[in-house]
Amino acid sequence: MKIYTKTGDKGSTALFGGTRVPKHHIRIESYGTVDELNAYIGLIKDQKIDEELKADLKKVQNNLFTLGAELATDPEKAQLKNGKERLNIVKVKEAEIQFLEDQIDAMNQGLPQMTNFILPGGHTTVSYCHIARCVCRRAERLAAALNEVEPFEAYILQYLNRLSDYLFVLARKLSKDLQVEEIKWIPTKEN
Repeated sequence: MKIYTKTGDKGSTALFGGTRVPKHHIRIESYGTVDELNAYIGLIKDQKIDEELKADLKKVQNNLFTLGAELATDPEKAQLKNGKERLNIVKVKEAEIQFLEDQIDAMNQGLPQMTNFILPGGHTTVSYCHIARCVCRRAERLAAALNEVEPFEAYILQYLNRLSDYLFVLARKLSKDLQVEEIKWIPTKEN
């Protein structure tokens, strides 16, 4: 199988279902940013971190692939003529959101209370988490914009929102695990 098809050489691409749209379409931006986020999650997973966290991140990556597939499906062609769904996979729902919430709560229990905003940094792995968190927020903003013009399952936005919280708490947990001090934002006061 060839990797290149040449069908996108003029700036368009096909959604799942065959509809062609410009590569700058909000739908492409949405699932493309989810794909970028998935790559950053892989980068975090490739660091020297706890094996259980790696397994959790792999679960997140699988969920992001599912979200990307949902976002890449033309809503007008989501159902086949026989009434079945074109995308015949288990979708991200409440259980996957609950998983993130459970992980956030578990990680948060062992962390000191936050008294200041935290600046990204302190360790490369922690910084990767903050980058992923920012990309996640961008994916969420783009998906929210898409949802305004072409509504989709509410679970997608909920998952992205919760995932950014998860990544923030993961950055804090990794700071603790790696024994690096969190960098607090102390604003300079005017005289």
